[in-house]
Amino acid sequence: MINKKLRQWCRYLSLFLLCLALTVGCNSNQTPTTTTTTDSNRISIGTTLKPRTLDPADNYELAGLNIIYNVGETLYTYELGTTEIVPLLATQMPQVSEDRITYTIPLREGVTFQDDTPFNAEAMVFSLNRFITNGGKPAFLLADVVDTIEATAEYEITVKLKQPFSAFPALLAFPGTCAVSPKSYEIGAGKFNPNTLVGTGKYKLTEFSSDSISLDVNETYWGEQPANEGINIQVYAGNSANLFNSFRTGAIDVAYQSLDPNQINNLLTEASADKWQVIDGSGTVVNYLVLNLNQQPLDQLEVRQAIAALIDRNLINQRVLQGQGELVYSLIPTAFASYKPAFAEIYGEANISKAKELITKAGYSRENPAIVEIWYPSGSITRGIVGETLKALVEKELDGAIQFVPQSVESASFFSNLSQGIYPAALADWYPDFLDADNYIQPFLSCSQGSQSQGCQEGAAQSRGSFYYSDRVNQLINQQRQEVDPETRQTIFAQLQQTLAQDVPYIPLWQTKDYAFAHNDIQGLTINPSQNIPFWTLKRNS
Repeated sequence: MINKKLRQWCRYLSLFLLCLALTVGCNSNQTPTTTTTTDSNRISIGTTLKPRTLDPADNYELAGLNIIYNVGETLYTYELGTTEIVPLLATQMPQVSEDRITYTIPLREGVTFQDDTPFNAEAMVFSLNRFITNGGKPAFLLADVVDTIEATAEYEITVKLKQPFSAFPALLAFPGTCAVSPKSYEIGAGKFNPNTLVGTGKYKLTEFSSDSISLDVNETYWGEQPANEGINIQVYAGNSANLFNSFRTGAIDVAYQSLDPNQINNLLTEASADKWQVIDGSGTVVNYLVLNLNQQPLDQLEVRQAIAALIDRNLINQRVLQGQGELVYSLIPTAFASYKPAFAEIYGEANISKAKELITKAGYSRENPAIVEIWYPSGSITRGIVGETLKALVEKELDGAIQFVPQSVESASFFSNLSQGIYPAALADWYPDFLDADNYIQPFLSCSQGSQSQGCQEGAAQSRGSFYYSDRVNQLINQQRQEVDPETRQTIFAQLQQTLAQDVPYIPLWQTKDYAFAHNDIQGLTINPSQNIPFWTLKRNS
């Protein structure tokens, strides 16, 4: 009887162990619910930015441009981490005609596209003409300045401009002007390929979905191979909390764009304890206050200068930005050699005594205050807090001689009303179209139609809401656009920044500071001033 029960018990035990083994075996093939970085040959990057399209001729947002930058190649690019232009698919800087209209560019030989199509002058002409003709969001960058593009040899193109423009090579470094395969694309208005990307770069696109992007190494690349064997990008669309948590738990190697200030501070604190690395870089996005010269009391120079003198950028950076901005004293960011801190030189920082002197000279006091509405888009919490901070600052320091009245409106109306001159003052930011100092001066100060008495009636200054007009500034802008000597251009930019600070149609407040975080086993992370990251330098410690 005992032997019978023992045999039954043994059978039950054997069945239990068999089921357990089957269960463990089945579960071992299941995909884990959380992505981990177990593949030591690939680097995983997390971001909240979801590309709208990967077509170079239609992409005008950082999310897509970062991918295009790593998969495609342009004629010119920037030395990593700088704004210094160097050749890429071109073999040298352009030869420029005496009238500064014609650019002759020699091209690299021995390059093929990722679909095995040979790269040559005809392919480059195709790519640039497609960028213009297809009419995508960034098409104006070339359409406004280029007259014709021709292949003048098998590996040489000649570009004729509509007018001299010395920053033209910077346009050719914009990622969207990259070479694309004529076999994979076509020319025609609106003929875009949003889900594919075929260039000549170090990586090839192998997956593009709503929440993930995969880049494999381009094994036929003409130059040096990447330091890794591929990139996996996890997109946490608009959800910085998921990005933050995924990085902290090790689900991704690198976190970049966009964490909120509190999350950044948390990661900065833990980086100081060597939990991970922080890489920061000077951004090229400038935040500023625009002043409408056609509205009282800002039509008085002394009022504008008083506001420039009282601005406390340190206060804004600490109380509003949590120390995550960089003070800037020009519309040209500090990343450029032509940057001149003209506002600091003329007004200093939070120079209350100078502000009081100027506002009194303008005829304003507690009994007769200069009332200035400051408008901002209602969706921008940061700019709303900046407006309230400026309001509190003048209340404390100027004894009621200036009164700031912050006002908000939804974004679509904000930008429309700004160009119509409805707002006396407004808080705004500027994302550059291309990395040249011209792109921080011409879009703000130039005016194609106007006068000193009536202000700018048509042109960049009108569209930005300042309505600033100056014959001398227009002349200086044209001079620097035609000047090919870098030192002479810098001298002209210095004059322009000095005039900007003296006339005060805009007051620069801060420039962005970009942060990326990487785990300690990752090397080679760099943030370019363009906000792009070169993926090919990333590698895992051996």
